[in-house]
Amino acid sequence: GLIESDCVFADKAPLSKSLLLVLNGLTLMLILLPQYQELFIYNLQALTQQQQVWRLLCGRLVCLDVKDCFCCSLLIYNFRIFERRFGTRKFASFLLGTWCFSALTDFVLVQAFQHLFDYEVEELPAGLLAPVFSLFVPFYLSIPRMPVTQILGHIHITNKSLVYIVGLQLLTSSPFMWLLALSGLVSGGLYLSNILWVQKILFVPAWVSRIARYILEPIVSSSQPSNETPLGMGATLDIQRQQRMDLLDQQLLLAQYNEAGRNATRQPQVRPPSLNNSPVAEEQVARLVEMGFSRTDALEALRASNNDINMATNFLLQH
Repeated sequence: GLIESDCVFADKAPLSKSLLLVLNGLTLMLILLPQYQELFIYNLQALTQQQQVWRLLCGRLVCLDVKDCFCCSLLIYNFRIFERRFGTRKFASFLLGTWCFSALTDFVLVQAFQHLFDYEVEELPAGLLAPVFSLFVPFYLSIPRMPVTQILGHIHITNKSLVYIVGLQLLTSSPFMWLLALSGLVSGGLYLSNILWVQKILFVPAWVSRIARYILEPIVSSSQPSNETPLGMGATLDIQRQQRMDLLDQQLLLAQYNEAGRNATRQPQVRPPSLNNSPVAEEQVARLVEMGFSRTDALEALRASNNDINMATNFLLQH
């Protein structure tokens, strides 16, 4: 009941969608109203010398550079897989924890840079940058690298290559972006390792999560668009057809998975005849187990998907 509803809600990635909508909207608003941009500059001198503590919030929330905003949006969209996997509340807690951690590590790294190179950093790039970079930590640790193609016969392109390329583009967008990237990676590592039980200190309370759910659920649970689409919207029709095909694939895989589970319960020693008889590669099972799934679920998902690890991974993440 409630757990299933929470899983369905998280599968829609409401927090990721809300971040994309709100942060991009604020960036657009500041482009149209440049007189207010000064309030959102991540000015370290104003923070330390003039005690403008509010800049920790405003300066570390909205991107003032359109390219930074675009790259952040692409990364948040790709990292929504963690919201679907861990749930919206845990995903929000990770962002909150790394946001708070990175505020401290930003200051420490700036002071260290000034001490080592005798150069004072006055400003850092504005935006939700360090928490976005922190998501590369679970992305590197828990998402398996699957080869997709090769370039020139030697350069391997994987399912993670595009995300790393976008991250590299963001990293090189300004001189001191590397400092925020390092701050985010350190913060992500510290939060995941639960140093000093930080996960029990920096988290989103359940009552906040419930309130946010009541607000966001009507937005992200909008009805599917009608098939009667006006002329000139062929792209929308293509998207709808692709969504229906994906839904049918998921339903077929779910049926195969459930059938495999029932057959395994009735006849533990007999492999269901509807599944592929080829043995499941232990390397594929190990990759799924490393992602946090149980060995039993990994085996059943691989068998139900005919040993297609990409299909098995997508199924386990969405169910």
